[in-house]
Amino acid sequence: MTRVLVAGESWVSVSTHYKGFDAFTSTTYHTGFEPLRDVLVADGVEVDHLPAHDVPKLFPGTLDALSAYDVIVLSDIGANSILLHPDTWLACGKTVNRIELLAEWVEQGGGLAMAGGYLSFQGFEAKAAYSGTAVERVLPARISRFDDRVETPQGVPGALADGSHPITAGLPAEWPALLGYNRFEVPEDATLLATVGGDPLLAVREAGAGRTLAWASDIAPHWCPDEFMAWDGYATLFTRAVRWLAKEI
Repeated sequence: MTRVLVAGESWVSVSTHYKGFDAFTSTTYHTGFEPLRDVLVADGVEVDHLPAHDVPKLFPGTLDALSAYDVIVLSDIGANSILLHPDTWLACGKTVNRIELLAEWVEQGGGLAMAGGYLSFQGFEAKAAYSGTAVERVLPARISRFDDRVETPQGVPGALADGSHPITAGLPAEWPALLGYNRFEVPEDATLLATVGGDPLLAVREAGAGRTLAWASDIAPHWCPDEFMAWDGYATLFTRAVRWLAKEI
């Protein structure tokens, strides 16, 4: 069975409530991976989720641990969370550079996808910080050094750029609207499959013996609204993407 690790796609929100002289705080925990998980599981894919707060300690730190998965999806999780194991951040010890390790795993045959978000690609205020890293080296994306978000609250439809690829074959020319995305450039040795607002939306690449994919928008709200997820093409697109990354199609 194809096995996928989704890293990220969770967050903690803290609110302060003011009532006259007094105030109190409340904390809530949220996840956003369920729409992707549900379509993959329905297609017979095994999906593990590593929430953002667990990534620093538990993201795989050896090639053997990475190789337990056919595909790894980084979604709304910045480079620092992968780089800074608690043994380094808290105890000042040396640990493996897991960004470089991840790129090595890809080049040896792994499948890597990055999905867009405020902490994907370069991200909000450039805090995702993947530009110039080994992960950028293998992705089908040349990442800006600056905040790369494009906010489209009016909604901008996606558009098919290549209908001959196994991921996009048979999909319509126009896709439902998205509410934002990360802007990147596609390297010459990558293949652009879809666009949004005139920018790349979906691109793929062969990287050594492995395969990589860049999806510029969210996999779920807020940039990827309910209308997009309700579209039949949502399940088709992402199940095929995982199958392609795992070299099954």
